[in-house]
Amino acid sequence: MTQQARELLEATARALAPRQGANRLVAAIADGTASRITIGTLALEQRHIVTSDRRSFLHLAARTAARPQGAALFTTLAEGEALAMDRLGALLNGCGLDEVTAEAYEPAAGCQAYPAYVAWLALNGDPADVAIALYANFAAWGGYCATIAGALRTRYGFADEACGFFDFFALPAPALKDQAVAAVQEGLDDGRVTMTAALRYGRLLQSYESMFWDTLTPGT
Repeated sequence: MTQQARELLEATARALAPRQGANRLVAAIADGTASRITIGTLALEQRHIVTSDRRSFLHLAARTAARPQGAALFTTLAEGEALAMDRLGALLNGCGLDEVTAEAYEPAAGCQAYPAYVAWLALNGDPADVAIALYANFAAWGGYCATIAGALRTRYGFADEACGFFDFFALPAPALKDQAVAAVQEGLDDGRVTMTAALRYGRLLQSYESMFWDTLTPGT
């Protein structure tokens, strides 16, 4: 019953996947040439993004209260952001950043455009279309996190606890994928999926994510 949604999600993720080598900052972290200051700034920006995205997912869950599969997906995503925030403190500590520094940090517009757009989607996008766009984006994000988590250990000597934030997003999540499939199938069955909109949302999410990484990359 869910094969249509599964194939649609996988095809969309392939269509929107960033080209190989496009993310210069992740490549620099992978080979150990990115500075610890840059990694610390990445962590500080994520502190704002995770908080915003959690609220956006909770709003999407509320909007899909009458659609149980959609509500379940966005509730899980919100819970995931809360778990990620619990792991972020160790990353900040690993970068030599304390709570006072984190509170004083002023985020960059180029980094915060991504969560601002997620918030726009939470208000304006049909949740089924948003689920498709987010699925494609998370596929790329998970790969970046896996690369960073490995490099922080091998190139920078970070302890496992300090890598937990990136480990969390890098781990395979078959249950979450099943929830996404069920939510999208629910949207398809209700006639709520508009692929033109879903692809537009996904393209813009990927563009804003690229802006995030480019903003953090020295020399850009």
